[in-house]
Parts: sequence; structure tokens; C-alpha cells
Amino acid sequence: MQTVLVTGASGNLGRAVALKFLQEGYRVVGSTAPRHGETPFEHQHFTGLQADLSKESEAQAFFDRAVAVLKQVRVAVLTVGGFAMGKIADTTSSEIEKQYRLNFETCYHVARPAFRHMLEHGFGRIFLVGARPGLDMKQGKAMIPYALSKSLVLRLAELINEEAKGTDVVCSVIVPSTIDTPQNRASMPDANFAKWVKPDRIAEVIAFYCSSAAADIREPLIKIYGGA
Repeated sequence: MQTVLVTGASGNLGRAVALKFLQEGYRVVGSTAPRHGETPFEHQHFTGLQADLSKESEAQAFFDRAVAVLKQVRVAVLTVGGFAMGKIADTTSSEIEKQYRLNFETCYHVARPAFRHMLEHGFGRIFLVGARPGLDMKQGKAMIPYALSKSLVLRLAELINEEAKGTDVVCSVIVPSTIDTPQNRASMPDANFAKWVKPDRIAEVIAFYCSSAAADIREPLIKIYGGA
């Protein structure tokens, strides 16, 4: 049975990804924040594990437990993160650090052991979640902490792929526009929701990049902008 690790399985995107891979017949281990409990949904091939991924020791323990369940992690989809607004004049270094910890450290703390594990096994697909403001700083001028933290995620993917050259380990970056979630609808009630990208559509794209049809693709930057 194919296997996938999903961080943030109790979030909107993580849940959609976990469910998509379960539908595809994968065995799935998902991380959940301690406040969310271990089981965001019931499925015979899903295992939920609580972990605070901002803490490197907890992230390593989570990954080790995931390997104990899955034996080999063939796919890792790292969705944990968060958002914050702020212009330069209004943004303190502590606010930047908070977004760095939330968006970069939670990613790196799992990407690192996953990458090492995949190199040892000779195969792996890692998916990180970027953002348009991290890709184009002009898009991030009013969201400085978020844009800076997401730009590091993009750089991390480049470094992983550089180290992985000559192997069958690939790191992809998903770059969505606004994701259609209840939280985003509540915060932007006047927006045109039809232009936003739905979590299940992102999950479908990730699943495609894990298929045999995408086996020869390397270093993908996957822009999923919907109608934006």
C-alpha cells in the first residue's frame, strides 16, 4: 500500500489532502495540533497523531511514530502554517519571528527528517505550501511577516532539490491564491468566492504529481490560482 504523511490534517487543506489520498488507496498518517485532538475523521487507513511541530523534538518524535506506522514514507505533504497582515512601519521583529516559526520552522522540522528518510529509501515526494506573496514580494507589501516566512519555504524547496539531484526524491511547492475556507470567507465577506481555489482541488493536483504520469517532473513550482 502506498503511504503519505500529512501535517495539519485537522486544517482545511490538510484534511482535504488526507481524504484525497485515502480515496486513492493510500495509508495516511496525519499530524494534528494538541488542541484539535488526534482524529479529525474516522477511516480504517488513517492514523492521527498529536504534535506541536514548532518544536523540533516533537516534530522528530511525530515523524518517528509515523514511520513506525507506515514503514516507509513515500509522500509528505506539509500544510501547517498561518497568516498575518502588516506593513513594514507596523511590523515588529517579534511578529516576523512568530510567522517564521509558524510557516517555516513547522515545515523544516518535518521536511528535514522526511528528506533524510526518502534519500535512504531511494524515493520520495515532498510537497511544501508556498504563497503568492512569498513568490513575488510586490504581492506581500501589506503582509510583511507572512511574505518573508513563505519566501523561505520556497528557498528551502530549491535547496532540497539541489541536494536531491541524481535521486528519485523531488520537492514540489504548491503556490495557491486565496483558498476557499470558512475562515477566509468570514474575514473577506465581500470577496468573489468563485475565484478562490478550493482545498479539494489543490488535493487533486497534489495527487496528480504523485502519479506515474508525473514521474519525470523535477523541481515543480505549482501555481494554483483558480480564477484569481
